[in-house]
Amino acid sequence: MKYALIGCGRISPNHIVAAQKNDLEIVAICDIVPENMQDKAEKFGLENVRQYTDYQELLAVEKPELAAICTESGKHAEVAIDCIKAGCHVIIEKPIALSIEDADRIVQLSKQYHVKVCASHQNRFNKSIQKIREAVEQERFGKMFYGTAHVRWCRDQEYYAKASWRGTWEQDGGALMNQCIHNIDLLRWMMGGKVEEVIGMTDQLAHPYIEAEDLGIAIVKFSNGTYGVIEGTTDIYPKNLEETLYLFGEKGTVKAGGQSVNIIEEWRFSDGWDQPDKVMKEFGENPPNIYGFGHTPLYTDMIDAIVNDREPYVNGEEGRNTLELVLAIYKSAAENRGVRLPLDAKCSTLDFKGRFEQKNDRARQT
Repeated sequence: MKYALIGCGRISPNHIVAAQKNDLEIVAICDIVPENMQDKAEKFGLENVRQYTDYQELLAVEKPELAAICTESGKHAEVAIDCIKAGCHVIIEKPIALSIEDADRIVQLSKQYHVKVCASHQNRFNKSIQKIREAVEQERFGKMFYGTAHVRWCRDQEYYAKASWRGTWEQDGGALMNQCIHNIDLLRWMMGGKVEEVIGMTDQLAHPYIEAEDLGIAIVKFSNGTYGVIEGTTDIYPKNLEETLYLFGEKGTVKAGGQSVNIIEEWRFSDGWDQPDKVMKEFGENPPNIYGFGHTPLYTDMIDAIVNDREPYVNGEEGRNTLELVLAIYKSAAENRGVRLPLDAKCSTLDFKGRFEQKNDRARQT
């Protein structure tokens, strides 16, 4: 299967490794900065792979069957739509888009052009998360009460300085949209998926040089009567602390933790079907970074979905619905009220431009 990578930044190595492990034919890589491509070519043995600074030229010349979109978030929708119209299946890095309208268009066009769209929420493929999901589907929790998602990470000024789009409303969003969206996706998925109402608060406490939030807290009411609590921040000193997911039910309590919810730290069920110590040992991983090991099985699933003409495990609708939840938190925080879903299709990160400008101005004056 002919494969192309569009965007050779921070996350691209995970996609290259996943493509190589799945025996894809890497025909081209693309980035507007040639040095980014050269760096990845040298590190991953892609010196003979053609390089493009214009992804549309890549699509026209190479005609890949599958492309991964790893550009800045604000370009995801535009590139994805062009790929879809070229008949190319796509894996889109998170978030799938920055507006509901763009996400809906991606989903609609994928059906019209009969191509597959996968939202790259790779943590769903963690061994720990797969085991927890199995317990949810087996209804081992009994009546589910609530779940919580915490992302307590550090991002310093050097991180934002490396790419001017980071932390902007037009191309990124803040801590919730960029760093925390994977765990938000897991919480939504585990608690039944459909969100009824959101109450959120966001602030910018330690990063006056970006536009968006570095702290977000929310309460989520799901339509099945369960609740979620979200806490996401890039303010933790002096380095990443943890990413955790808790699920609390009538007959079960589970905690996933580690760098990227890659280990099970609590496993308590009334049914006694398994031994907690054994489960925690068997379903834990130790990835080298926060991105975990999930990209390779995500690619395996996407390839199988294409070959067998089925929906990917994490399809476009799933990516769209997680985007909507983050936007609902932003909207609730900006308007200081609870927000009911669905959101208006026009809702996007651009609606919150200028949200912290006065605070930044005051910080610069002091």
